[in-house]
Amino acid sequence: MTMRTLRSLALAAAGCTLAGCVVGPNFVKPKPNAPPRWSATARANGTEGAERVTSGPAQTAAWWSSFNDPTLTALVEQSASQNLNIKEAVLRIEEAQAQTAMVAGGLWPSLSANASWSRQRISTNTPNGAIFGLHFPGLPPTVTNPFNQYQLGLGASWTLDLFGTERRALEAANAQMQAAVEGEHAAVLTMVSDVAGIYINLRGAQARRVILERSLATQRDLLQLTRDRRSAGLTSDLDVQNAKAEVGTTQALLPLADRVITVDINELSQLMAKPPEALRAELAQARPVPPVPPVVPIGLPAQLARRRPDIRQAEANLRAATAEIGIAVSGYFPQLTLTAAGGYQAEGLSQLIAAASRFASLGPAIELPIFEGGRIRATVRLRRLQAKEAAVIYAQTVLTALNQVEDALAAYGSDQARRASLETAVTASRNARMLARQRYESGVASFIEVLDAERMEEQNELALADATTAVSSDLVQLYRALGGGWQSGSAGTSKLFQSRDSAASAPHPALRDASARVNVAAADGIK
Repeated sequence: MTMRTLRSLALAAAGCTLAGCVVGPNFVKPKPNAPPRWSATARANGTEGAERVTSGPAQTAAWWSSFNDPTLTALVEQSASQNLNIKEAVLRIEEAQAQTAMVAGGLWPSLSANASWSRQRISTNTPNGAIFGLHFPGLPPTVTNPFNQYQLGLGASWTLDLFGTERRALEAANAQMQAAVEGEHAAVLTMVSDVAGIYINLRGAQARRVILERSLATQRDLLQLTRDRRSAGLTSDLDVQNAKAEVGTTQALLPLADRVITVDINELSQLMAKPPEALRAELAQARPVPPVPPVVPIGLPAQLARRRPDIRQAEANLRAATAEIGIAVSGYFPQLTLTAAGGYQAEGLSQLIAAASRFASLGPAIELPIFEGGRIRATVRLRRLQAKEAAVIYAQTVLTALNQVEDALAAYGSDQARRASLETAVTASRNARMLARQRYESGVASFIEVLDAERMEEQNELALADATTAVSSDLVQLYRALGGGWQSGSAGTSKLFQSRDSAASAPHPALRDASARVNVAAADGIK
């Protein structure tokens, strides 16, 4: 093969490579199957809840700030920089970036230099080696055995990407890197939701303890009143024992509340990569449960797929699986490799760079699969099935996300309605307790009526505290279901994402033109 022919072949192969000859299906962004609006049941569940949820653009970037709780905001910001799960997700992105760079290297020629020395002896008891034993009288030996060999050279190799094997591999690597980025987004979303949820639960437990302490003080005061009335002969010892039992019952609930408080503080410490009890001094003082904002815009279902990181991650995995089909299909086609080697070889070091010591080789190598025992066909079928599976996972992820939002909306509305009813009940039970005590002090009512009124007030107040906590916790779960909290530039997460999103989310420069086309919209779209 002449140099002109080789040059023509190389130019043609390079032209095909640059023209974007790639085999396998191309990726098209899947369209999530989402309803036009959230269900009427979720939007209308609860008299106040329906008025507090709107379909306006969802404000989910730094949603925790809507609770107007500086302590919660500080905890989220600290956790964003210290949480170990997020650090682990960041390392996965860096690993994916390194993997992408490795795959991108396959698109370029390889060049290597070599230098070697060896001392060899060839057996003269073989037909080829017998020449080393020949000696003509009167002449010096033409070949010495053993002998030295010095070599200094360069080698180059380039496997031309004629049918897009390397470009599909790079496309898959870019998609996997995007999946890692979305995994980090999901880790941030989970972390923020966990911090907010646990913090709200902590404030709810503290609110329960305050109610129990207030109720306990009232019951002790009632116990002293009952003892005074017994001393005056106005009541019996039975009323005193009933009052003591009521005090003991309420007092027994305090350790349970303390345990919940301790567990919540320790969980928050763990989320911030701190030892247990590290946040005790900061969080021990009881504070109100963070109230929900008056209006919560949640957007439309169709916007959910672009916000939820798990949906975006499933889409990236689908893109990677589709690119893997092209890699498998390229196995049917020939592979062209251009190789070149050259340098100097000599028996003596002083002769190494002489003109006569030069050597060179240049030529293409073509490899075409003829019989593989069905391996390539089976690989293509496997990759197509994996892409179908990825499409099904994507559809399932979208469906799960929609259901989570609907469930969170229903809980948010119903718990607000429950809280409104309990507020009325607490007011009524407080009035009933005051009337019962006045009647008891006047000798009109029995002590049992006072105890019943005390118990009812305590139960309603505890139920109201739980309902208030539940409403705020429901809003946290709603924001979590909406996929909020990970956007670049949001409070607490900007340091993690401002420098990474633009670089990690973009495809490798070598793939910007050729790979923007790859995907499978649904399982049936892969033939």
